[in-house]
Amino acid sequence: MPASHALEIKFAEEWPLSAWSGVCVLVAVSGGPDSMALLRAMHALRESDPGRLAVAHFNHRLRGRDSDDDEAFVVEVTARLGHSCEVGYPPTDGIRSDSGDGLEAAARKARYQFLIQAAEKQGARYVAMAHTADDQAETILHRILRGTGIGGLAGMGRVRRLSPATTLIRPLLGFRRADLRAYLDDIGQSYRLDASNLDLRRTRNRIRHHLLPELAARFNPNVVEALLRLGGLAGEVRAAIESVVESLADRAVREATACEACVELGCLHGQSGYVVRELFMAVWRRQRWPLRDMGLPQWDLLADMAQQANEPQTSHPQRNTLPGRVLVETGPGVLWLRRLG
Repeated sequence: MPASHALEIKFAEEWPLSAWSGVCVLVAVSGGPDSMALLRAMHALRESDPGRLAVAHFNHRLRGRDSDDDEAFVVEVTARLGHSCEVGYPPTDGIRSDSGDGLEAAARKARYQFLIQAAEKQGARYVAMAHTADDQAETILHRILRGTGIGGLAGMGRVRRLSPATTLIRPLLGFRRADLRAYLDDIGQSYRLDASNLDLRRTRNRIRHHLLPELAARFNPNVVEALLRLGGLAGEVRAAIESVVESLADRAVREATACEACVELGCLHGQSGYVVRELFMAVWRRQRWPLRDMGLPQWDLLADMAQQANEPQTSHPQRNTLPGRVLVETGPGVLWLRRLG
């Protein structure tokens, strides 16, 4: 069935059906308005396509009966639309934040692990998530408040590799929440509301419900659009830098295992401090080491150690331990990174 609603037409322009025709797409659905709008728009566009939609719902079991009611709602809607639904749960001992990353980060990690497993089970080429333009603006502002670099200002990427066979895509980054709710009202689709999104103890909720409205009322009524423009420009800069950094990492990083990497410092000669810091961030991402507690002081420390070790006439071996129990040691022309067990 061709798109008939204005939002479906816009969705088809943002992510043309030809880009996901004939493959399985796994739609992450919480039951909230954004993910329900994503599911219904993709369902409307997909009816005439030979590909397949599947739904994934992760019950965090953090809100008691409300969490179970969300699950039941998603399962019922999915069945009515004629799609399969994968439901995931945390381990029997619940979501734990023993790693120091906090409960929200632990919940997010558990959710993504489930999505990867569900995508593999369904043979999904894409996992579609319902992050919106408002989510993007909140993310950028949150990162500004915490302190971030150019990469952080870019916000969430539209696509990223989730596993060797599956790509995560956020096709609603060009849509506002209000438009999605209006679409659901137009088509008569109900949705669930998560009361925890009103909990002002969470920084993200204070940004959403207080800071952004205050900025819009007192400083710039188009603050969301301004943040999105900033993110777009930062994304262009990040893309240019990433190509340089990835090429440098291919030359400079050797003998890498899951717990160890060696950086040949001669390859860094003449590079700016910014590029060297970005190189070490790339190493952390490649190694899948925790980034949450790595801030500018830690990246500066690594860059300084590399610079000093590159000056043999004044250098001496150095040793430091960074967050995530990553041991850093310098030697003649090299910097070793080892994650301790």
